[in-house]
Amino acid sequence: MKKIQSIFIAIMAVFSLSSCTYNKLVEQEEAVTRAWADVETQYQRRADLIPNIVNTVKGYAAHESETLEAVINARSKATQITIDPTNATPEQIAAFQAAQGEISQALGRLLAVSENYPDLKANEQFSELQAQLEGTENRIAESRRLYNETVQTYNVSVRRFPNNIWAMIFGFEKKAMFTAEAGAEKAPEVQF
Repeated sequence: MKKIQSIFIAIMAVFSLSSCTYNKLVEQEEAVTRAWADVETQYQRRADLIPNIVNTVKGYAAHESETLEAVINARSKATQITIDPTNATPEQIAAFQAAQGEISQALGRLLAVSENYPDLKANEQFSELQAQLEGTENRIAESRRLYNETVQTYNVSVRRFPNNIWAMIFGFEKKAMFTAEAGAEKAPEVQF
């Protein structure tokens, strides 16, 4: 009888331990999903600002159509890329990041063009949109930082013993993080 009780207690301890580990992994995986949604929300905010910026610039710099089209095309490409954070691979994150980088470059060229138009720079709507864009870029950076932090916490849990055993049994796998873009280690060259 005591042997049966000991076996029962051991089984209950293993079951209790596994359910706690499982629940913690589920909680952390959901936090990753939420953090990814926050990243997407900030990128969407930027995408929503772009048509207003383009239309404002278009009124002042109509002959800069190549620059305006580059911004519109980059926005279109970037908004077509969607990622499921529960199955995101480093390659998917890199493709998403590259598309968003194209928007950043195109917007940078657009804002540089605006320097040639004093009336545009003085336009209150343009100044407000530029300030919103700058704030959005800061929010994107912060959302990406929080996403990476959340993924790191989750990944540590998935890899830590004995959680790694339960993670393997229940199918929890490491998540991909944002990484620095290629060439980010080099300072940009500024020419006047």
